[in-house]
Amino acid sequence: MILLLLADGFEETEALVPFDLLCRAKLDVRTVGITGKTVTGAHGIAVTAQLSPRDVKGKIDTLILPGGMPGAKNLDNSSDVDRLIEKTVSDGGHLAAICAAPMVLGHRGFLAGKRAVCFPGFESELTGAIRTENRVETDGKVTTAVGMGAAYEFGLELISVLAGRDAAEAVRRSALIPSL
Repeated sequence: MILLLLADGFEETEALVPFDLLCRAKLDVRTVGITGKTVTGAHGIAVTAQLSPRDVKGKIDTLILPGGMPGAKNLDNSSDVDRLIEKTVSDGGHLAAICAAPMVLGHRGFLAGKRAVCFPGFESELTGAIRTENRVETDGKVTTAVGMGAAYEFGLELISVLAGRDAAEAVRRSALIPSL
């Protein structure tokens, strides 16, 4: 199961574009409301989460953290997020974060020695990371992206990691996304 975490103040594009692309790839992705069943994005768009943290059962294949402020800070301050990250890692799953949200992984030591990117200004939060100039970076079981403008690339990279390059290319073509 792929979980996309939502906390009040999340960046809508960074959450919903990857979610949509993963659905188009026919991957089992669900939203989890960290701050409640109805979660309000940074631009006032309310989204009804499919699950609450206590509803999460079974293996977590991938955990996705969208950025936005104060969404990323709300994720960073949540004990539910800590528990879901720990479960994902113990299940051998993949961690993914975009924009400011890579700080959540950095604060917990999951970026140490890994290539990673984030929204400009959050570099100091990527404790131990090897920062690159790429828009999306996958290193082992961690994928990070720079922000909203890379949401399509982030989603396609996650499809590539989870279902292969051919699946990502098929979604890219069917959704009329330009070659990246």
